[in-house]
Amino acid sequence: MHRPVRDRGQVSIELLGMTPLILLTLVLMWQCVLVGYTYTLAGNAADEAVRAGTAAAPGERQAACQEAGLRNLSEAWRGDATVTCGGSGYVTADVSLKVPVLFPGTIAFPVTVHGHAGAVEEAKH
Repeated sequence: MHRPVRDRGQVSIELLGMTPLILLTLVLMWQCVLVGYTYTLAGNAADEAVRAGTAAAPGERQAACQEAGLRNLSEAWRGDATVTCGGSGYVTADVSLKVPVLFPGTIAFPVTVHGHAGAVEEAKH
């Protein structure tokens, strides 16, 4: 049994028509991955910053926090990152990172992701 000639190439045309939707879906999924990864990086950077801040002397806390918070971030996220520490007795660290658009290190969304951590200050002997 022969297939009608007029149906030839129909699958190719349908795939061609769906290609933009498939590509858009993949791009949006990748962007969601970058947002989630940025949240993970911000939380980890805040944890590292507060850990260093609790061990530092009060006058050196901000410098220690900032250095520790930025240490494990790649250049793509470090550029616009801010790390602030504060508190006495209970030290807190806040990290803000910009979410990159598609390729880390190029441009960033006007969306900022925040990470926060806190810990009790270590006793000095």
